[in-house]
Amino acid sequence: MPRIDRLSRVAILPVAPVVWRQGRELRKVTPILPEAEQPWTGSVAGPDPLRLLVLGDSTAAGVGVTRQEDGLPGNLARALHAHTGRGVDWVSRGRSGATARDVITEGHLPAEAADILFLSIGANDALGLRTTSAFVKDVRVILDHVRSLNPRTTLLMSSLPMFHRFALLPEPLRGRLRRHSLALEGAARLLVADYDDAHMSMDPPPYTDGFFATDEFHPSASGYRDWATFAIDDAASAGMFR
Repeated sequence: MPRIDRLSRVAILPVAPVVWRQGRELRKVTPILPEAEQPWTGSVAGPDPLRLLVLGDSTAAGVGVTRQEDGLPGNLARALHAHTGRGVDWVSRGRSGATARDVITEGHLPAEAADILFLSIGANDALGLRTTSAFVKDVRVILDHVRSLNPRTTLLMSSLPMFHRFALLPEPLRGRLRRHSLALEGAARLLVADYDDAHMSMDPPPYTDGFFATDEFHPSASGYRDWATFAIDDAASAGMFR
C-alpha cells in the first residue's frame, strides 16, 4: 500500500502547476453552499429503535440540502427502517471541509454509544493529498473510539467520491484526484476488513440526473436519497443487519 500511495502522489508532480491553477480557478467560480440547518437529530418511528450516528465531512453536515431530513442521515435512517422494520434515532456530527484528522481534533467524536456508525470521510483527505498512512491512522482512531463506547456497534464506511464522474472537475485534476482517492480507499478497505461487523461500501452505480446540488460537487436531496439507499442495500447484502 505505501507504494500505491507514493505512486498516486508522485503522478501529480509533473502536472502540479496545472492542477494547482485548476483548483484555484474552481474555488473562485464554485458556489459555497452552507451546511444544513440545525437540528442535526431526528427519528423514524418504529419498534426497538436503532441508534444511528452519521459522522464525517460536508456530507455528514448536510451541504447541498436545507434540512438533514433530506440529507444523508435522514435518508440513511429511512433506508435502515425499510430493511430492518425497526425505528431509528439518528444524530449527525461533522463539518464541511473536514478531514479524518479534523473529526478527531475538532471534537466531533461522539460521547454516546451508537448501534450503527456511518462514516463519510476521505474526500478532503484526497483533495489535500494526505498520505494513506496518515488517513488510515485517523480512521482507525475514529472506529476504535466508536467501538469503545459500544463494542457491538456496526461500523459502516462510505467509499470515497467517484471524482472521475464529476463533470465540474477538469483534466488533469479529475484523473489525478481519482487516482489518489483510490489509494486512500484501498488502504481504508484493508483496515475496515480487520474489524468484525464492519463494511465499506462498494463503488456506487453511475450518478443519476439531478444527483448533484447547484455547486455540482455535493449531492442534492435526490442524490443523498440515491446514495443512502445504495449504501444500506449494499451493507444489507454484506449481512450487516442480520
